[in-house]
Amino acid sequence: MLNSVGYDAIHVGELGLSSAEDADILAIAQASNRVLVSADTDFAALLALRGANSPSVILFRTKSRRSAQQQFVLLRDLLPLFEKDLMSGSILVISENRVRVRRLPLLAD
Repeated sequence: MLNSVGYDAIHVGELGLSSAEDADILAIAQASNRVLVSADTDFAALLALRGANSPSVILFRTKSRRSAQQQFVLLRDLLPLFEKDLMSGSILVISENRVRVRRLPLLAD
C-alpha cells in the first residue's frame, strides 16, 4: 500500500526474512538505509543497547489491533509530518492517541 502512494516499501517476507532474527532485520534495514515499521519493541531495545543512530523505526504500540488498512492510513498521514525526524535517526512511537518521537541514539537521552 505504501508503494501505491510513492514510498519505496518492501516487506521482510518479500526478502525471504519472515523468520529472521530481529538483529538481522535491523542490520539489513540499516545497510539499505530504510525505515523499519513494526509493532515489535525489540527493535527499539536493540538500538538502545547498541547506542545506534540508525535505522529509524516506526513502532506501532496499541492495545487494540489495527488492520493493515488502518496502519496504512496512519502512515500515509504521518510520514510527511515526521520525514525530517525519520531521515535523521529517530523512533516514531504511534500509540492509541498520540505520536512520540525519540531521537537516536537512545542512550544519549
